[in-house]
Amino acid sequence: MGDVMPAQETAFAPVTPVMAGLRGHCPRCGKGHLFEGWLKLRPTCEVCGLDYKFADPADGPAFFAMMVMSFPATGFAMWLEITREPPYWVHLITTFPLMFALCVLPLRALKGWLVCSQYYYRAEEGRLAPPERLATSDELTRASNRTLQ
Repeated sequence: MGDVMPAQETAFAPVTPVMAGLRGHCPRCGKGHLFEGWLKLRPTCEVCGLDYKFADPADGPAFFAMMVMSFPATGFAMWLEITREPPYWVHLITTFPLMFALCVLPLRALKGWLVCSQYYYRAEEGRLAPPERLATSDELTRASNRTLQ
């Protein structure tokens, strides 16, 4: 994965992952676009040519949006139900659009931020250590006994 990021990074001014991600700009040059549509990443930056193959935000944006934004939306639904006791159709026209807006609208900014953070911090896929580098249980026991003394 390391061969995807070109070595020409010093030619560009540093770009913070938060600002580039929220604006949907390239994490290297800060000028090119990150997205083709609403959430689809471009193959490369049209300004500096950075290949976006390194980017894999997976379900991160959806997780953050749902976990953070569901609390105010659920709180509103509970407040509405407890204080007004409206019919179900009122929830359908108030709570559902609120949940949709709070969970879907921030997805693009969150995805941009995660992709730019992956580039900025050079995040790569985890790899298992080769068997010769794995410690045996005896070595782990001796090491833990040394730290306890």
